[in-house]
Amino acid sequence: MNQVFITGTDTEVGKTYVSSLLIKYIKQHKRSVTGFKPIAAGAEQAFGELVNEDALTLLESGNVALPYKLINPFCFEPPIAPHIAAKKAGVEISKTALSSHLDVFKHQELDHLIIEGAGGWALPINDNDLLSDWVAEQNLPVILVVGLKLGCLNHALLTLSHIKQSGVKCVGWIANYVDDGMLEQDENLQTLKARLDCPLLAIAPNCKNDKPKLQVYQALNTALNLAN
Repeated sequence: MNQVFITGTDTEVGKTYVSSLLIKYIKQHKRSVTGFKPIAAGAEQAFGELVNEDALTLLESGNVALPYKLINPFCFEPPIAPHIAAKKAGVEISKTALSSHLDVFKHQELDHLIIEGAGGWALPINDNDLLSDWVAEQNLPVILVVGLKLGCLNHALLTLSHIKQSGVKCVGWIANYVDDGMLEQDENLQTLKARLDCPLLAIAPNCKNDKPKLQVYQALNTALNLAN
């Protein structure tokens, strides 16, 4: 099973949107694929349980029938920092628990697993650990979603630097047009291409597009092991 972890330069930069497009792209290659969002904050009751809209999007994008709880084991109602939401709910999020949930997927008939983080890269999961610590322990390859908006240059450079300091391999980044009103979008994109020391894998159109489709570069196929 090929796995990749999707992180972002911040919250609300389109990690779920891009992850769902990646899942759909993989499906076009006739591979079995689903998403995994281990932690989500911001949920409501449906089907007799708390569900998060982003996790549902990942579940519905895949082509493997799996229960919601498997896709999103840590789900909290208030849209706040997950480690704070967990404390309020009397739940402990640990690296060990995350690893146990990830291990369950090894027993599924899956070719690919797209793992979506929460918030940005340096997300606390408890009083001591970051989600990025767990990603490093699992040695997961990372794809960075850069939301193209004012401030993205600083956010992208800082995030990639922290990813490298964590000892994790960033296989590439995806540009996501999240702000229609951003000035000099193309110039900012060119600056990112020149300064980010990893390949641009794809460009995601604005989610308001009627038929969103990734502009894919060959490096994405290599990163997802779809080259052959």
